[in-house]
Amino acid sequence: MMARLSVLRRSAPLLLVFGAVACDPTPPPVGMVRGAELYETCVPCHGVNGDGKEEVAAPAIAGLPQWYVEEQLRGYQVGYRGDHASALPALRMRPMALSLTREGDIESVAQYVAAMESVYPASTLHGNAGAGAMAYQVCVACHGQDGLGNPDLHAPPIVQLNDWYLLNQLRYFKSGARGADPGDVWGATMRANALVLSDQAMQDVIAYVQTLR
Repeated sequence: MMARLSVLRRSAPLLLVFGAVACDPTPPPVGMVRGAELYETCVPCHGVNGDGKEEVAAPAIAGLPQWYVEEQLRGYQVGYRGDHASALPALRMRPMALSLTREGDIESVAQYVAAMESVYPASTLHGNAGAGAMAYQVCVACHGQDGLGNPDLHAPPIVQLNDWYLLNQLRYFKSGARGADPGDVWGATMRANALVLSDQAMQDVIAYVQTLR
């Protein structure tokens, strides 16, 4: 019996060491490798190359700025995006953002998306770009003459976004499905601009945006 106890005592440190390895709580490193791993859950909707899928209302996200992707994911997490019943694509997106629970996950997947080669999806709408050019002058202050956006004003590069996605977002801003939550400070600015646009005016300004590529 004493011999068996002696063996168990000598084995205990080894068991503790292996147990520590198996239950290591250290979070994975922040960066591209972790981002690639996390992006696997995004592929069914946004595609391997980040070019999106219109049939599930998932926009092209490849090459969007890291700051913008991070900001939107955090918006979904805190609830000022993805909490309105009429915005079904956002409702689907929110649980995906909420799954990014480990420290550095948002930064990692955003870095991975930003490093993808940018895509410029084909136009699907038939607005009047000439009429939209005048309406776009209101957008210049934030999104710029070239539509490349301004991080200081939290304005994304809209020339990279699908035209149907832009139309959906303008409709959401106008209806209050987006930009009405007090926590969405920058969205409130966008909502004010969308409120004065008719549906045709929305399509016209988006048609003009497509010419800026």
